[in-house]
Amino acid sequence: MKHEANRDSVPIYSQEEIKQNAVNGFLAFQKGCRQSKRKLFFRKGVLLFFLILLVGLGFSLWQIWSIDRKIPSTMYVKKGTNPELFFDVPATGEIVAVQGMGKSNIPQGSVTIDMKEKVTMVADSSFRYSMKVRLFGWLPFKEVDIKVVDDKSVIPLGIPVGLYLKTDGLLVVGTGEFENAKGDTLSPSSKLLFTGDYILEVNNKEMKKKQDLLDAVEAGHGMPVNMKVQNDGEIRYVTIKPELDRTGQYKLGIWVKDSAQGIGTLTYVDAQGDFGALGHGISDVDTGNLIECEDGTVYRTNIVRIQKGQKGTPGELTGRIFYSDDNILADIESNQQKGIYGSLRGTLDTSYGPMQIALKQEIKKGKAYILSAFSGEPTLYEIEITSVNLDNDNVNRGIVLKVTDERLLEQTGGIVQGMSGSPILQNDKIIGAVTHVFVDNPRKGYGIFLETMLEP
Repeated sequence: MKHEANRDSVPIYSQEEIKQNAVNGFLAFQKGCRQSKRKLFFRKGVLLFFLILLVGLGFSLWQIWSIDRKIPSTMYVKKGTNPELFFDVPATGEIVAVQGMGKSNIPQGSVTIDMKEKVTMVADSSFRYSMKVRLFGWLPFKEVDIKVVDDKSVIPLGIPVGLYLKTDGLLVVGTGEFENAKGDTLSPSSKLLFTGDYILEVNNKEMKKKQDLLDAVEAGHGMPVNMKVQNDGEIRYVTIKPELDRTGQYKLGIWVKDSAQGIGTLTYVDAQGDFGALGHGISDVDTGNLIECEDGTVYRTNIVRIQKGQKGTPGELTGRIFYSDDNILADIESNQQKGIYGSLRGTLDTSYGPMQIALKQEIKKGKAYILSAFSGEPTLYEIEITSVNLDNDNVNRGIVLKVTDERLLEQTGGIVQGMSGSPILQNDKIIGAVTHVFVDNPRKGYGIFLETMLEP
């Protein structure tokens, strides 16, 4: 029973009403808890579902990525051999075309292989095959270009050398500012020249060295200079007016390079005297771009110091390069992503004769060797091939290796800068060349397939 004393008084409940209100409140609280638990359970269930879905999707994408790396987009097969192919992937391959015979005479579906099983291929003709790969036998995945090629041998070298590369024009490293006699800040080349540009001509005169540019600016006495510039294959023309600096000299406000040099390793030489080196191209340290090469020279060098590699700090071979005509070993003709190429001047003293090339599908995980003469004598150092990526977006990282030879670990700590290009040998064949070191583990590194270095 409720009583009212006056309008402003607080409602008064009987003992029975208080008990009933307490029971009703507790029941409402229980109901609210059950509803909250159901909502929370539902939300957790939804989150768990999406988590499982994402994990499953991630795992599937990882599987597809792994399968893709096991199937090369381009595969070479030696003529006159019957190679055994084993991809060990859940896919089928269908030969759909033969180039070199005119129109394909292969009926659709007549030549299909199970890529989970070992397959022996007969390569008795210099033809080019095309194979369509389907995951699980039905899902279109990728196309493999199979080329039958003649067997080839090269001489492995492993010789450290000095490399001098002449840029094709003057490489613009960057633009900058300077002050004139009044204290004004000037930047004549700003927004006209950019890092990575190559200045090919100034006032119709070819630019071969930095002094050529200085001479052209000085001869103009402040008159605008007309430049022919190239960047990533595109040509453009710019006009820049030099300005006087505080010393009274005309300047453009740019930094340029006309060359690059360093230590690397010769990988191989073939019967024609053509060589390959490094296993990767030479990039400019300031721009990070592959240097566009006009020409270059390979010089004899002596390794005078070895900085051992440590976790987080790559080691390095330091050499004395003999820049004289009588110490020239070879001429550099091109600088490519997969290596330095050119021709020898005369012959080299080598420890090995011609050695067969192993194609990438012939490479096995396990024991192999690095050939290097950084210590003065060509020496084989034992390594372990831990991974072979038959299809990798980065051509310089087809092989993953680990140094196991205690002699090499004692001398260098593992793979160091300057060893790039050292031949990798396995089963009396040359399979590739060292390219990079793992920064966090100098015992491990990457290599490039030799067939990749030899590709035209």
